[in-house]
Amino acid sequence: MSAVKSRREQYSDATRAALIDAATKRFATDGFTATGLEDIATDIQATRGAVYHHFSNKKALFEAVLHELESESTKRVEAAYTAAADPWSGAIAALDAYLDFCLDPVYSRVAWREGPIALGWASWLALEQEHAYGVIETILRALVDRGLLGPVPLATTTRVIFSVIGAAGVGLAEADAAEQPRLRAEYGEVMLRMITGLRPG
Repeated sequence: MSAVKSRREQYSDATRAALIDAATKRFATDGFTATGLEDIATDIQATRGAVYHHFSNKKALFEAVLHELESESTKRVEAAYTAAADPWSGAIAALDAYLDFCLDPVYSRVAWREGPIALGWASWLALEQEHAYGVIETILRALVDRGLLGPVPLATTTRVIFSVIGAAGVGLAEADAAEQPRLRAEYGEVMLRMITGLRPG
């Protein structure tokens, strides 16, 4: 049986969640570079010391924000996949769910535009892989096991799919809002054709 959290622990958790929420809005609106920890603290009527109690620096706070956003992304993708009638339909639904999430202006800016700036390319890429690789490989393995894909090398195929999805995410993040619906449809069509090309015979 899990222990009941004390009032102090509950308050600490609530403060951390509020900081992440405020930081998410700031990073999505002003960007990582232009956002100060003082701004975030002020947004929730907290002290700068309260920020440092939970996060060692702005980079650590950004990393927490991105983990939250990618966790939400993973939930949406997994929900779409598991709700489908079969693995193939699930794979297409999962892809659609992710591309749709890339149209969210908060996720799009924080994950694809600000992420490499805030964390550096290597750390940003590692975080994205941490969230995406397992989901992609699980879906591919189910397709292979059911004979819906040929006997592809899973690790290599996972990396390729991840890279292509990433290119779509960046493309949508950089596009004007008016162009995003068309590009989202085009990216979806191209990726569907690529995946279909891996089907046997």
